[in-house]
Amino acid sequence: MKRLISWNVNGLRACVGKGFLDFVREIDADAICLQETKLLEGQIHLELPAYHQYWNYEERRGYSGTAIFTREEPLTVSYGLGIEEHDHEGRVITLEYQNWYLVTCYTPNSKNELARLPYRMEWEDAFRAYLKGLEETKPVIFCGDLNVAHREIDLKNPQSNHKNAGFTDEERGKFSALLTAGFVDTFRYFYPDQKDIYSWWSYRFRARERNAGWRIDYFCVSQCLTDKLVSAAIHTEVTGSDHCPVELCVEE
Repeated sequence: MKRLISWNVNGLRACVGKGFLDFVREIDADAICLQETKLLEGQIHLELPAYHQYWNYEERRGYSGTAIFTREEPLTVSYGLGIEEHDHEGRVITLEYQNWYLVTCYTPNSKNELARLPYRMEWEDAFRAYLKGLEETKPVIFCGDLNVAHREIDLKNPQSNHKNAGFTDEERGKFSALLTAGFVDTFRYFYPDQKDIYSWWSYRFRARERNAGWRIDYFCVSQCLTDKLVSAAIHTEVTGSDHCPVELCVEE
């Protein structure tokens, strides 16, 4: 069995100062996928001898970025979607293993007043096509901060947030398109009706204390892997970021 973790750390250097390395040791995962590392190359060095480290850096300081730490060395590694307009922000890493691909993704935020929603729509189509292209070779496990709460059950205040970034009809529709294309939201696979479990809380208005959150961090898999799924979890008890880690356990 493989234990996989995904976590938007919202600045890895800050998260390291809040117990990140203790979490890595305690969780003892086979792979840890990170989003929003906010690093340029050379800004951090982590002593993690049990893990191979793969980094995709944003070209701007203090923005975006992804990483994967994995015990098992992959067959191949690739960065980005292979589309120049989408590959300057360090948002995607793909590791190939014998039985599947593992992809970490930090989906672009549509921003205030939905300033980046048109670009987000282009990204969504490109990312879905990328995943389906991988799937022609072998199944896919993808994870990350996908910056969307899919259903009303996935955030505390759906009515007041309708049409806000992360809960627009357009963004939710693109996530539905991912599922229609043959992928499974693993948390909902195990817990289709579970309420009040979130993975992100605003730093404002004591949102985490009140559990006024959003579930925007996911593990999704190709439908053919559903018989390999063991468990899914959201580690709401883990602090260090405005997001918490999410987990998937899967048989090989």
